[in-house]
Amino acid sequence: MNSSSLKNLISSFVKSLYSEKGYSENTCRAYLHDLKEFASFIFSSWFSENMSKTEADSFRADQVDGLMIRGYLGFLHKKNKKATIARKLSALRSFFRYLVKHGVILENPAELIMTPKQEQTIPTYLPVDDMFRLLDSIKADNLAGLRNRAIFETLYSCGLRVSELSGMNLFDVDSTKSVIRVLGKGDRERIVPIGRKALEAIKAYRQRLREESGLSDDTNAPLFLNKNQGRLTVRSIARILDKTAKECGLLAPVSPHALRHTFATHMLDAGADLRVVQELLGHKSLSPTQKYTHVSIDRLMEAYDKAHPRR
Repeated sequence: MNSSSLKNLISSFVKSLYSEKGYSENTCRAYLHDLKEFASFIFSSWFSENMSKTEADSFRADQVDGLMIRGYLGFLHKKNKKATIARKLSALRSFFRYLVKHGVILENPAELIMTPKQEQTIPTYLPVDDMFRLLDSIKADNLAGLRNRAIFETLYSCGLRVSELSGMNLFDVDSTKSVIRVLGKGDRERIVPIGRKALEAIKAYRQRLREESGLSDDTNAPLFLNKNQGRLTVRSIARILDKTAKECGLLAPVSPHALRHTFATHMLDAGADLRVVQELLGHKSLSPTQKYTHVSIDRLMEAYDKAHPRR
């Protein structure tokens, strides 16, 4: 590994994230994108825009120093949010930590660089009335409508990431126990309750699918299909949701992740324990879940201000 170029080391590192740490393909792809972007910046801006492919391919990791990384962060500040910059810096730290561990370099050049201070953002979510309005606006009078209703009922009922929903197969739904099996980040499996309305929507969709396409209920088949009977993609689900939200008159853009935020916020508003919501969302730690409490505390303060006699 000592003789490997920066380019090859990036590839080796990302492969190790997948094979050794169990990171998802999406996460590995994000690491690869961030590290390639850093390498491109070094090749084009730090040295020469005319750097040959041979020179770029042979550039070594031990040639990178803190000054180069600070220059890269300065470049990122022009067009990126602090959260994005922090993520990219974290990717660099992890990469160089990996190189130190394997004896490629002696010190991590990114270790002492300060992470940009980030503001805590409150997740976007839909009020209960708007959420119901969105679901009830879907005309479930044809196969596509039945599928779309089932998709959004499931996202809201279970608080899934859109990638988790897209990856579901028929055998992941246990209607007798009213639970679903979810394969989350890092291939971590969890069991999540699913509501009656979502189960009914899935059943209606799959029944119409059998009637119109003649497909049998192969338990290994994708749960939600596109018009070509392939797995419905994350991008397609986002596009369908955006179109549905606009058609029912919601003013703000609605993403699949907003439905996940909505699920968490509504659960906490109704008194669900924070650690239960953490388990349902598939968060490894409590920290990512705690951001939803800000919304619920606002609700509590509003109720307090309206009701307490000595406010």
